[in-house]
Amino acid sequence: MNPAIHPRTLVLAIAALLDYLIGDPWNWLHPVQVMGWCIQHYTQPCLKHLSSPRLLRIAGVGLAIALILGSGSVGWLLVYLANLVHPIAGVITESILLASCFAGRSLRDAANQVLQPLSQGNIETARTQLSRYVGRDTENLSEADILRAVLETVTENATDGVMAPLFYAIVGAFFPIGSVPLALAYKAASTLDSMVGYREPPYTHIGWFSARLEDSLTWLPCRLTVLTLALLSGKPCQVWQLCQRDAPQDPSPNAGWSECAYAAVLGVQVGGSNQYKGITKHKPLLGDATRPITADVIIQATQLTRHNSLIWLGVAIATLQLLSTIS
Repeated sequence: MNPAIHPRTLVLAIAALLDYLIGDPWNWLHPVQVMGWCIQHYTQPCLKHLSSPRLLRIAGVGLAIALILGSGSVGWLLVYLANLVHPIAGVITESILLASCFAGRSLRDAANQVLQPLSQGNIETARTQLSRYVGRDTENLSEADILRAVLETVTENATDGVMAPLFYAIVGAFFPIGSVPLALAYKAASTLDSMVGYREPPYTHIGWFSARLEDSLTWLPCRLTVLTLALLSGKPCQVWQLCQRDAPQDPSPNAGWSECAYAAVLGVQVGGSNQYKGITKHKPLLGDATRPITADVIIQATQLTRHNSLIWLGVAIATLQLLSTIS
């Protein structure tokens, strides 16, 4: 290994490349699957045997702390053991684990699985594929509704699926703990939020802490994502002003900002009415509809996420190399 290359920069670069080229193979055991198994087998007996809101909240706090600390600790231990074998084994292990925290390729693949049949006029298949990735009812969606749903999914998950894990990986790279423990810890918080972080029963009480913790952990990387997108657009003031106008209307402190930033850069509007199990819910309109949402717009959104992450990676790698040279 070239001694001039800082191992942490190598890990960040390899992990990003692995996610771009390979993503998450379906036949590989993924850390999120293990996290999901733990969450399910913990919450089921809690919901069955605990009826007190207070006890459920305490159980939820315990779940969040244990899973987040446990995920980070297991990641650190695996990297530590691999480094004992050989430094190269450590870099490989750390890179693979870190790549599993990024969902850039998965988001692109998910979008393409819906867009491909839609481009061929097979709207039924597109609806079926979409139902794998969104919670809304898809049976009667029009082509325009499908395109909006895909764009909303891609832009909302760009923050918690790509940019936030990358943020914590970069932060970890500057400290002895390393990238993997922090990225896995954030991934655990995100998985908790997606599985139990709901206001509706039965997760109202057991998931309240997980939801608030994930909101807090995502707040800074989300705003940095919006700022980077605004700079990439070449019209930063316009994008930021539009986000300040529309994003606070969304009940989520982060999803609205992420979706609105992409909408502002792309010149489209997201939000509106969706059906969930037959019940219509209205989301605030984000952005100005200066052009319709098309497949090309969705592809541009995924490219924006890639460019965004490359900027963060470039700055992080350059800084790590500079600090390594100075020291």
